[in-house]
Amino acid sequence: MENNPVLEAIYNRRSTRSYMEKQVEREKLDQVLDAAIWAPSGSNSQTWLFTAIQNKEVLHKINDLVKEGFKEWIPDDDYPAKSRSKINSQKENYNFYYEAPSLIIASNKKSYTNAIADCVLGLENIFLAAESLGLGSCYINQLHWLSEDQGIRTYLEELGIPKDHMICGAAALGYTKKETKRLPRKEGRIKLIQ
Repeated sequence: MENNPVLEAIYNRRSTRSYMEKQVEREKLDQVLDAAIWAPSGSNSQTWLFTAIQNKEVLHKINDLVKEGFKEWIPDDDYPAKSRSKINSQKENYNFYYEAPSLIIASNKKSYTNAIADCVLGLENIFLAAESLGLGSCYINQLHWLSEDQGIRTYLEELGIPKDHMICGAAALGYTKKETKRLPRKEGRIKLIQ
């Protein structure tokens, strides 16, 4: 790992859930977004869209729509974070993006088979670029889970996310307020056949 900036970013990256109010500077945001579009994509299709939002009012409006959307939403599997998010969303102080000053929404064509995979590769580049630039980040699922909610869809279309795009995921982005400790990796997650 010594003197290898890529591996250092990989090993040091954490999911940040506590952010300072300080906004991400435009130069750093541009670098993070540029890193996203240099990710691999199926057949080099590059059909993704990364929409960065730094406007606090817009972010709060999306949060209100997410809270409203969770009221009627029923989780489609037993992933614990889904049930937890639905319950937590009804608390007054709930904020799905942890009050990060920036949110990057990754979307892609609904008709494209590799839509989610391509966007997730771009998001991973965002997380690693953020780490290398001294920023915290966190993978955000809620907009993907609620991507067919009419209120959310309508508002995101007003923001310029195309109607024919699915929301594949998002990244909270900002300066870390509280460090996240490094958790050990689970055993038996690598297999080598030679």
